[in-house]
Amino acid sequence: MKMKTYRIRKPKIVVVGGGTGLPVILKSLRNQGADITAIVTVADDGGSSGAIRESIAMAPPGDLRNVLVSLSDMPQFYEDIFQYRFKKEDQFLANHTIGNLIIAAVAEMRGSTYEAVQLLSKMMHVDGHIYPSSETPLTLHAVFKDGTTAVGESKIAVDRKTIDHVYVRNTTDDSEAKPARKVVSAIMEADMVVLGPGSLFTSILPNLVIQEIGEAVAKTEAEVVYICNIMTQKGETEHFTDADHIRVLHEHLKRPFIDTVLVNTEKVPAGYMDPEIYDEYLVQVTHDFHGLRNEGCRVISTDFLELKNGGVFHDGEKVVEELFRLVFGSKY
Repeated sequence: MKMKTYRIRKPKIVVVGGGTGLPVILKSLRNQGADITAIVTVADDGGSSGAIRESIAMAPPGDLRNVLVSLSDMPQFYEDIFQYRFKKEDQFLANHTIGNLIIAAVAEMRGSTYEAVQLLSKMMHVDGHIYPSSETPLTLHAVFKDGTTAVGESKIAVDRKTIDHVYVRNTTDDSEAKPARKVVSAIMEADMVVLGPGSLFTSILPNLVIQEIGEAVAKTEAEVVYICNIMTQKGETEHFTDADHIRVLHEHLKRPFIDTVLVNTEKVPAGYMDPEIYDEYLVQVTHDFHGLRNEGCRVISTDFLELKNGGVFHDGEKVVEELFRLVFGSKY
């Protein structure tokens, strides 16, 4: 187990996103003793999260579950229980994760997913703050370049059309999405705001298109860092360069707001990825450093690659090393 490194004052780092990439960065930030706030998307409508969300009208718990585990100091066995997914043969409980069911139970007891996450954070000895981006479940809408639309995060990539933009609405009444309490103040008080890694249109942008969150990220004095995805994603970012990711982010908020982008330059070995497990990822994101400079970004490009279990990931320790260089260079 790695020892935490503590400094005179912990830098306040807000990480925004969802999906599987976020916990990797959060674990490494926790090991370095950062004052962490995770803001997590609540627009997921697939898998166990989607089924629970439909059954009891709550914010989807899956991404929140993974973030709770990444910032917890629970013994490994407790973590394994929380993350256990029932087998598909188990009929009624098929594919449900125990942690999702626990979050759902506490949310129902307290009448609030937000309150459930705060209570479970204490129970699980979470080192940091975890906030859903909204206190109500949200539905993600995509508008494609051909003028057609898709409703629901799990539907967006199905037809592999080029996305023009996305937006979110409250699932229950189609009203405007509002941020959860403390989310905006955390962004405004941060030393650094980190976006990603994660799916651009379905993990990162669903948070930023909540108007008050997007405005806070654009206005904060914190360094805003985007961790660019290593691989393109089927039906989302096919044929994207790293500069295309930034362009899309800036277009959604109608202004340039990314200060620094972290770009992996290490090659993924040919044929490494297991297509049966990671079928949504296509090829490596190509580089357009001229385009990134035109978007007004500082670029940090190096080897951020970690290969494991037939998949391609960011090396959390290498990423966090660069984040700490940035935050201590600009704020301390």
